[in-house]
Amino acid sequence: MHIHDLVKEPLSLRKCPVIPGTKARVNIVALGDVGTTMLIGLKLLGSDVIESIGICDIRKENTARLEMEMNQIGYPFEGPALPSVVVVPEDELFTGDVLIFCASRGIPPVEPGSKADVRMAQLDANRDIIRHYAGLARNARYQGLVCVVSDPVDNLCAAFLNESGLEPWQIQGYGLGVMHKRAEYYASKDSRFASYLTEGRAFGPHGKDLVIANSIDRYDDALSRELTEQAVRANIAVRDLGFKPYIAPALSSAALSILLTLRGEWHYGSLYLGTRERGAFLGMKNRLTKGGWEWEDLDLPEELYERIRNAYDNLCEIR
Repeated sequence: MHIHDLVKEPLSLRKCPVIPGTKARVNIVALGDVGTTMLIGLKLLGSDVIESIGICDIRKENTARLEMEMNQIGYPFEGPALPSVVVVPEDELFTGDVLIFCASRGIPPVEPGSKADVRMAQLDANRDIIRHYAGLARNARYQGLVCVVSDPVDNLCAAFLNESGLEPWQIQGYGLGVMHKRAEYYASKDSRFASYLTEGRAFGPHGKDLVIANSIDRYDDALSRELTEQAVRANIAVRDLGFKPYIAPALSSAALSILLTLRGEWHYGSLYLGTRERGAFLGMKNRLTKGGWEWEDLDLPEELYERIRNAYDNLCEIR
């Protein structure tokens, strides 16, 4: 079985919202912990594919501060010119090539040791926010790429698609990159999971129903489920130390994965699989080409395929 077997006649993703390898005008909505950390990564590493970075936040003092500080970062002598950072008003967010959505109503408090999925607790509040920006995209007849970073990534992508009138090939979610790196982190510390470092794959949503596969050719369901649980719980482990786990997601899921997208290189992200009536954004290894999106469509063991199908079906139920 393959990923494409999840949907018989899916909507096409064979169009390109931005041309890979060219310089894009990027705008960011909301500069909290995640947005600011991501901004630093894009500024430092994106000179080859980013022309400028627009920033928009409800806290005007924050954008004023970031415009000053970001534009004071650069090489002292020889080195590439880093992208300029400019403050953009809300009504100009959809005049660029790429819109990155990092807005959130805040993360609800979590008791130490709790097994609650914080990401899903954010859904209702953040869905209201993303609907507002989806309306702006609709009014602007936006033709570019929307990158959703806020949690729960996959569900908010679906909300943006429903409200904006955009095409599925214009939207991608960025949450799976850090889950892959978290799985690698734990695999590097336990030899039982070592196969993941060279043979493993990640699928599905950022959080509950994540699917970590220790290997495609030598899939071990019990081992993979154990590693999946460790990756899912990694954010709680940081919270138990008294900190918010935003650095790795902002860089692995967002900054680095978005840059790989703009370069046309393989990365982890969520693409829409489905029809107009039923579908979901599902995380997988993929890349953007001049002909549209392409994903790694491996021949999957039955047990692994069933885990992915279950994750997909659950995502389809939450729009």
